[in-house]
Amino acid sequence: MPNREGGSGRIRNRIAKRFGWGLADQMMCSLSNAAMSFYMARELGASQFGAFSIAYVTYSFALTGSRGLATDPLLVKYSNARVPVWRRAVTGSTGTSICTGMIAGIGALAAAAALSGTLRLAFLALGLTLPGLLLQDSWRYAFFALGRGSQALINDTIWTVLMLLGIVALRITHHNTVFWFVLMWGATAGVAACIGPLQARVIPRPSDAWQWLAHNRDLGPRYLIENTSNSGSAQLRTYCIGAIAGLATVGYVQAAALLMGPFLVVFLGISLVTVPEAARILRNSPRHFRRYCILVGIGLAIMGLLWGIALLILMPHGLGTLLLGKQLWRPAYGLVLPYTISVMGGCLIGGATAGLHALGAAKRSVRAMVLASAILLACGVAGAYYDGAVGAVWGTALATWLGALLWWWQLQVAIGERGPLPATEQPGPLPVTGDRRAAGRHRGPSPAPNRRPGYGIELGRRDERRQESPRPSRSDGGLNWQPRYRGEQM
Repeated sequence: MPNREGGSGRIRNRIAKRFGWGLADQMMCSLSNAAMSFYMARELGASQFGAFSIAYVTYSFALTGSRGLATDPLLVKYSNARVPVWRRAVTGSTGTSICTGMIAGIGALAAAAALSGTLRLAFLALGLTLPGLLLQDSWRYAFFALGRGSQALINDTIWTVLMLLGIVALRITHHNTVFWFVLMWGATAGVAACIGPLQARVIPRPSDAWQWLAHNRDLGPRYLIENTSNSGSAQLRTYCIGAIAGLATVGYVQAAALLMGPFLVVFLGISLVTVPEAARILRNSPRHFRRYCILVGIGLAIMGLLWGIALLILMPHGLGTLLLGKQLWRPAYGLVLPYTISVMGGCLIGGATAGLHALGAAKRSVRAMVLASAILLACGVAGAYYDGAVGAVWGTALATWLGALLWWWQLQVAIGERGPLPATEQPGPLPVTGDRRAAGRHRGPSPAPNRRPGYGIELGRRDERRQESPRPSRSDGGLNWQPRYRGEQM
């Protein structure tokens, strides 16, 4: 009993440490971005800040696409991999991020050529810097997949320091325009991305992007659809609000989003580790899996509610003017209540998302995301048409809670499809293939193929010692298939 209690204590300490690094890293990343955004809101005014907001949601769309193809499969399949296997996987993952950034950057430059005025300058700067922005983000997820959150924190700290120096330089040289702000923001991220290979001892290989996509075709395309459905609906909603009510209204909505920034630091920081942690709980203690997802969602929602209440109390007493200036704080204050309700719904979705990703139920998570994103777009645009910024945020809040119901229903169905594990049997490797029926039949460890690991799934070291069959059987759904890495001997 003492040994068991001591082991449980060590497990809890390791979990707390991983969550702590995730929170610290997201604090560094999000607070630096929020500080720059608040500074831009005060310096640029509503119209230029609205142009920056449209460029930013375009960046978010490219970022979520890169995560779906490159880093989400890495988190699901390699969260428990050995270092040599992780390094081989990261070469393809980061290379895929670079290729995605180049394609998205070309698209942004094409949009800049078709636009005019402030929007043209914002998209021009964004197109030049997208490859570095996406590569820097991929290093963060690569480090968290290996459990090295401290390395992600170091990389984001480097970016933050460079960004602060860049803001000072722009102020001294009087280049306070949206073009120079976006260019500086993206260029400093590119410098931090160049530090990543020195930390990981891995060189990104864009030439391996196609091989990475081929070996992760069971998850990558589905996560791409899932991620881009969400960010795409947000992007279209922002474009429509700008077209219906003008750039100033977009600035008001974005200012309200900035006010929730400190809480979103906590939300995104915890989200960095919820999927790897859910995967570990599913393997080691599956009976606690549903409870874990519920606690994540409800705990984050309560924290979001408390932060919203604090904003409602403190903003009229000087906090609003301090953060947003005299022009923006009053219009943004009227959006705090519906935005808080919207964020609480998003927190509930976060718990269900972690569960579906840990289960490898990509079909169900894609289905939930596509339907929820369509509801979000329709309600947000309808609200903007009816009552401008206030209607847009209230419509988004309603859509988010409807989406939460949809996500949790899909998680419940996915858990039922997987089926309960017998109490006397240890959980085997995490099912991550698209064949849910085969995954549901899997019970216990499967024999690993007698070959060196390359791209594939490395989820349990006990399984590596079992080399009873040179090929995976049909009964394990192909869980232990490990494709040969190019140039590697069997």
